[in-house]
Amino acid sequence: MKDTIMTTIAILGAGRVGSALAAGFAGAGHDVLVGVRSTEQDRANMVSPALSIVTMAEAVARAEIVVNAMPGDVSLEALIPHRGALAGKILIDVANATARRADGMPAGLLYPQSSLGEQLQLALPNTRVVKTLNTMLFSVMTKPASLSTAPTAFLSGDDEGAKARVGSLLQDLGWNPSWLEDLGGIASAQGTEAFILLVPHVLKARGFVPFSIALARRTGNRHS
Repeated sequence: MKDTIMTTIAILGAGRVGSALAAGFAGAGHDVLVGVRSTEQDRANMVSPALSIVTMAEAVARAEIVVNAMPGDVSLEALIPHRGALAGKILIDVANATARRADGMPAGLLYPQSSLGEQLQLALPNTRVVKTLNTMLFSVMTKPASLSTAPTAFLSGDDEGAKARVGSLLQDLGWNPSWLEDLGGIASAQGTEAFILLVPHVLKARGFVPFSIALARRTGNRHS
C-alpha cells in the first residue's frame, strides 16, 4: 500500500463527476476544494456537503493540482480566464467535449480533428495538462475495483513528470498501477475522447450501470 502524500486538489465542477472525485480524493486524505460558479446552488448538489465549496478563482489559486470536471463543451471558455493562476500547475482533464442531443446525450465531438485535452494545452501553454479517467462511468473513477474486470485508466500528456504524479493520485483512488496505460503525448487524447460517441449506445443496451474500457493484455507481457 503506497503512502498518500497530502495534496491540495481543486475539483472544478460540482456535478456527478466532480462530486465523486471530490469525495474520493478527500477520503484518500487529500485537502479538497470544490470550485464552482454559484456556490449556493452547487452546495445542494454535492454528495458531501462537508467539502469546502469556493469560487473557481479561489480553488485554482489555492490548489497544487486542478481537476477539470466541468462539462466539456464549456471547459475551454471557463478555464482560459484562469490562465495565469494555472501556470506551472497540473491540470487533470477528465471531460469529453461534445455537442448535445435534446436528451443530453453526446451528439458529436466538438473538436473532431483535435480534442479538448489538446485545446486546453494550447490555450494554457504554461500548464501541464493530463487527460485521464474519461473512458468510464463516473462511479468507476473512484471505485475501479467494483467492476468484475479490471478497468483501464489511460493517461495522455506532454509532461512525463505530470503524468507520473497523476498516476500516483489515481492509485490513491484505488487504481492498481497495472491498470494504468500511458498513451504518450496529449495528442493521444483524441483517441480516448472519441469513446464518448459509444457511450449512449452502451447506456441504451446495458442501462445506467458502471462500465469502463478495459485493455486486454497478453499475460506476462505488458507491451504485447
